[in-house]
Amino acid sequence: QVQLVESGGGLVQAGGSLRLSCAASGTIYRIVAMNWDRQARGKQRELIASITNDGSTNYADAVNGRFTISRDNARNTMYLQMNSLKPEDTAVYYCNAYRQYPIPFNYWGQGTQVTVSS
Repeated sequence: QVQLVESGGGLVQAGGSLRLSCAASGTIYRIVAMNWDRQARGKQRELIASITNDGSTNYADAVNGRFTISRDNARNTMYLQMNSLKPEDTAVYYCNAYRQYPIPFNYWGQGTQVTVSS
């Protein structure tokens, strides 16, 4: 089992910045990739950033150039630095960890609210 705990959400004005953290514990050696997803009210959850064990990153077009995903393996923690925030970034942000073996499985955190005021 893997446990994920997000933190760092809050209320920020448009143009501001926030840094989200996701602390992982448990059988994290099985994890091959970690992601940040978000879900705005009334919308589907969407993948916005991912990072693999070798450090490769990918971003959704909506956040590319503004958000940066990173991980600190010594602290078992993943981060999402969010700059130039927009009101449309308002959502609940979820940390996700993907296990490939023995059976593919996605672990989720409880989510953290990010609200961007105009």
